[in-house]
Amino acid sequence: MVFIPPRDYQLTINIFNAFNKYFEIIPAITDNLRNEAYKLRYLVYCVENTFERPEHYPDCMEFDKHDQQSIQYLILHRKSGDFVATVRLILPDTNNPDYLLPLEQHCEIDHIPLLQQIDRKHLAEVSRFCISKSLRRRIEADNSRQNLTDPKINSTRDEKKTFPFITIALIACIIKASHENNIEHWFAVMDTSLIRFLSKIGINFIKIGPMVDYHGLRWPTAIKITDLLDSVAEKNIGIWEFLTSKGGLLETPTSITTKSVDTDT
Repeated sequence: MVFIPPRDYQLTINIFNAFNKYFEIIPAITDNLRNEAYKLRYLVYCVENTFERPEHYPDCMEFDKHDQQSIQYLILHRKSGDFVATVRLILPDTNNPDYLLPLEQHCEIDHIPLLQQIDRKHLAEVSRFCISKSLRRRIEADNSRQNLTDPKINSTRDEKKTFPFITIALIACIIKASHENNIEHWFAVMDTSLIRFLSKIGINFIKIGPMVDYHGLRWPTAIKITDLLDSVAEKNIGIWEFLTSKGGLLETPTSITTKSVDTDT
C-alpha cells in the first residue's frame, strides 16, 4: 500500500478519528500486557520473518535483556481483540555508565559531531517497532466476508484507510513515553522503506553510520524529538496534533496554527 499523507487538515483529523474507532493504543504496564507484546514480537520476528530463531524462544515470546530497561506499547484491533502492533523505547541506564544501547552494540557510528550534541541521560532507542502482516491480512479478510453478507457495511474500506496510520500511532506511543521520561533524542536501526515512509510526513531520521545486516539490512539513525515535531507541524498540523495529544505534550509551534495550514511543502 502506497501511503500519501492527506493534505487537508480536516481529512487528517477524520482519519485519526476513524483510527481511534478501530484501534486502541495501550501501554504495556502489566506482566500480562508485556507478555502480549513478547508474543506479538515472536510472531513478527520468528514466524513472519526470520530475524530471530524460534527455538531460542520455546514459550513463543521474544524478549531480551533490554526489556528490563524499556517501556512497551501495544495497538489493539478493537473488533477482533487482537494486538496488531507493538513498539518499545529502551531508556538510558543512569546507574550504569557502561550500558550500551543495541544500536551501539551492533552498528558502526561515524557521525561523531551529531553524537557530541547528545546528552546520554536524555537518549533512548526506539526498538521492536513491528506490525503483524498476517493479523492485518486476517482482519481485512474477515471484514470483506462480513461485507458480502451486508452490502450496506463499508467498514472494510474505511478501516483500510487507517492501516498506514498504525505506524504513525507507534510514533505517538514513543513520543508520549519520551515526554514522560525526559527523553530528547532517539536512536533507531531502520530499514530504507520505513525511513522513506516517515520522511513523507516530516519525520527525518539522520543516518549516523553505514548500513548493517541487523534484522535485515538497516541504517543506524538518530533524531531530536523537537526537530521531528517541528518538521511534522510544518507538513501537516493534523498529524502533529495526533502525535502530541493535540499539543498536550508540548507548546504549539509559534509559526503553526490549526486555522491556517500549508500542507503542500
